[in-house]
Amino acid sequence: MKGVATPFAGHACRSCATSIRNTRKPLQVRLASTFADRKSSAFSAFFFDNHRWLPTAKNVPPASRPTAQAARGHSIDAAYSPAADGTLRAFREAEVLTPRRLAKIYWQLSKSSLTVLVVLTAMSSVALSPLPTTVPVLLSTALGTALCSASANTFNQIQEVPYDAQMARTRNRPLVRRAISPLHATGFGMATGIAGPALLWTMVNPTTALLGAANIALYAGAYTYLKRKSTINTWVGSVVGGLPPLMGWTACGGSLLPSSAQSFELVLPSFMSSLSSLPTDAALADNPLAPLALFLLMYSWQFPHFNGLSYLVRESYAQAGYRMLGVLDPHKNATVALRHALLLVPATSLLMPLSGLTTWAFAVTSLVPHAICIEAAYKFWKYGGEKQARKVFQHSLWYLPVLLGLMMFHKRGMDWGSWAGLGSDEATEEPVSEGSASDSPA
Repeated sequence: MKGVATPFAGHACRSCATSIRNTRKPLQVRLASTFADRKSSAFSAFFFDNHRWLPTAKNVPPASRPTAQAARGHSIDAAYSPAADGTLRAFREAEVLTPRRLAKIYWQLSKSSLTVLVVLTAMSSVALSPLPTTVPVLLSTALGTALCSASANTFNQIQEVPYDAQMARTRNRPLVRRAISPLHATGFGMATGIAGPALLWTMVNPTTALLGAANIALYAGAYTYLKRKSTINTWVGSVVGGLPPLMGWTACGGSLLPSSAQSFELVLPSFMSSLSSLPTDAALADNPLAPLALFLLMYSWQFPHFNGLSYLVRESYAQAGYRMLGVLDPHKNATVALRHALLLVPATSLLMPLSGLTTWAFAVTSLVPHAICIEAAYKFWKYGGEKQARKVFQHSLWYLPVLLGLMMFHKRGMDWGSWAGLGSDEATEEPVSEGSASDSPA
């Protein structure tokens, strides 16, 4: 007992005094992010290792902390038993998943804004296609495309739970805030991923169903994996965005590739050729150049839209470990945005009229939105500030619906005057006068 230099030496045994003497305060270290923790966790841990998320001793209320009891001159910490307390005050009561709340969670798992955009681009191709379609095919295409998009977005969120938790704009997603279990979300993703292609296969055609399945595989597989591996992820994501217009085109029975029966047809202006005056029958309307133009529109539009956004949230992407051009090479990020803003001019103003989708008046009216977006992309490339990046992103939001509206307004073969009831009545009166003249005696 003489070797123990503590004030408790006269009241504690040798082993207890040694424990008291060697007690050290734990070093408090604050981790800046999850990358500072050297201990890596497997992806399966977010499904099965639920004990990792239990509250620590610091989060336990004072009423449930162990109490000290005296036994033969020693101070012993009694083990805490939940059964003795009667209530688990450290746990928050889970919210009941009512049908309305569950539908809202499914809507968030589907990334509602992105799913609506995907469905609208697919339906725009259906509306622009000169090929005939039916209402059941139209509704099945919209629903099947929405299911495929919901599945792809759900699997994307399942894989990015630990990374979404580190970004301010994604930390309120259902899986991050534990509003739904990963197993439940996986079931929803599998159900929509099977139902979407199956509906497209049975009600539309196999080509559209395969495009829907490819959209799920590319977004939830290749794109999600490459986000933390290479900057190529942006180009893969642009391909994913270009597939819905192809789905709408094939839903009407259009072909994607030229064949012996159908080859590329160029509809030139009237002052260059008389081809543009030909009627738009099914043989001329099924032009493989048309789906190429629709694909290039959505493919190139992705770069100004996403590159401007990625520059604004580059700190969050860097914290989560995403390899984006806005983080690794901001100047190249702006250069790619400007390059594709320029490519949108020939991809739409030239290919759309050449393919026969629109009249050549579209080539003139579409120059106005092109000029506005190119100016914003050029300033972003020249100055590279957040103000310029925000302008590029904001212009991309109205640019796409305006361009699709102009394409629909200038659709070849569409007579908006007669459709609105503004046409002349001479065409309807002339057959009647001829019929009455033939009935009159000679």
